[in-house]
Amino acid sequence: MRNSTALVLVALCLFAGPTSAQTTMRDEKIATVLLPNRSPLVTFRILFTTGAAFDPQGKEGVASLTAAMLAKGGTRTRTYEQIVAEMYPLATSFEWQVDKEMTVFHGTTHIDNLERYYALIREMLLDPGFREEDFKRLKADAINFLKINLRQSNDEELGKEHLYNVIYAGQPYGHHNMGRVSALEKLSLDDVREFYRRHYTQANLVIGLAGGYPSDFAAKITSDFAKLPRGERAQARFPAPKMEPGTHVEIIRRPTRSTAISIGFPISVKRGDPDWPALALVASYFGQHRSSNSYLYQRIRELRGLNYGDYAYIEYFPRGMFQFTPDPNLARQQQIFQIWIRPVESQNAHFTLRLALYEFDKLLRDGLTRESFDATREFLTKYIDVLMQTQDAQLGYALDSRYYQIPDFATYMREQLKRLTLEDVNRAIRKHLRNDALRIVIVTEDADALRDAIINNRPSPITYTSPKPREILDEDKVVEKYPINVKPENVRIVSVERVFE
Repeated sequence: MRNSTALVLVALCLFAGPTSAQTTMRDEKIATVLLPNRSPLVTFRILFTTGAAFDPQGKEGVASLTAAMLAKGGTRTRTYEQIVAEMYPLATSFEWQVDKEMTVFHGTTHIDNLERYYALIREMLLDPGFREEDFKRLKADAINFLKINLRQSNDEELGKEHLYNVIYAGQPYGHHNMGRVSALEKLSLDDVREFYRRHYTQANLVIGLAGGYPSDFAAKITSDFAKLPRGERAQARFPAPKMEPGTHVEIIRRPTRSTAISIGFPISVKRGDPDWPALALVASYFGQHRSSNSYLYQRIRELRGLNYGDYAYIEYFPRGMFQFTPDPNLARQQQIFQIWIRPVESQNAHFTLRLALYEFDKLLRDGLTRESFDATREFLTKYIDVLMQTQDAQLGYALDSRYYQIPDFATYMREQLKRLTLEDVNRAIRKHLRNDALRIVIVTEDADALRDAIINNRPSPITYTSPKPREILDEDKVVEKYPINVKPENVRIVSVERVFE
């Protein structure tokens, strides 16, 4: 989970113990990723190769709570309020983000304030106060985030996040990065101290630095962070989820005026694998995030006006309703192919679900045309610059490239896209995308009626408030009866109070 110190400004610059088997390795020195340049701003990304997948069983949430204590708690000599007061005149902040295998702390400051800013963040990470009052406050924040922010206030993120819990149930990835409510309630300050002691080590540390910092500054940081125990870096190998064949639907019953839909399944491809560029192009064509040119957007929103947007992903993309580009440092060994259908009016939910599956089946059957391949490849080649337009993003992507063992992201993508062919893309679709083991999460109020309609394959005719072209109305006749092949026992209703519990 990402959060911030809630300071006035975030300075950005334009660039001018898991359950799976483990092996360990010992690093001889602290790893660094350095991007020096002439910018008057200096960006930090201090990354630890640990995260929610390393939460001990029964203590889900301790990784996130530990990071929160470092970024939003006091140090041994300063309270959190004092840190806020000292950062205020610097017009900066210090943010944190916890994912399954990465925890990153990041911020940017002007070179004139570098020593003052660095002194603060160094103390926050190396000399935490671990005060009981901070612990109680931040634990309450984490519990309220799951109970209120997700369960009660955000159907879209609720459905997207629970889809991961369904797919990875019983595995280290199988809980929200913030944790579980029942586990968080039992966590103690000693649990946080122990997680910090075990995981915040030199072996797990990668120091990222970009901007016009002094030539000896990186050496100073690595010397300072040598205060951390050397430790051993756990090379966890997380197993792919074992998916029972067939479609499984989980309907979250929640009082809401609309219906949100998320569809997905695990894929065996991650960034750096041979077929990843091909699948990245497929996801962009089918459902580029916040793009009105993507296929799903055109078919569901533009032609039918059913919702605000419809997107597809091959990498974890949280907080998508709040931002246009993904955050870096969410690198994982395991990913899913995901379709996000933003909320529709509940009377149109069954039809929209059918329409999404109908279009996905068409993608599997027909693949991309030459025209759609060429247009998407051209878009992605330019979109790289959008993803990496800030110094902070460039540094984040450089850290991810280190994780995935690929060249710098811009070079990697441009070279891969240049050599990619239409045949490569359609072969990757046939090889990696599937419709025989889908997992679907739906958030709606009238869960019983929707479950009954799905399991009995009841027709779902749709009416519009404005005229539609004849070809759309004819296609709707097919879609309204399009079969969703699912066994009744595989369509389950859960109360929202049980999600993330």
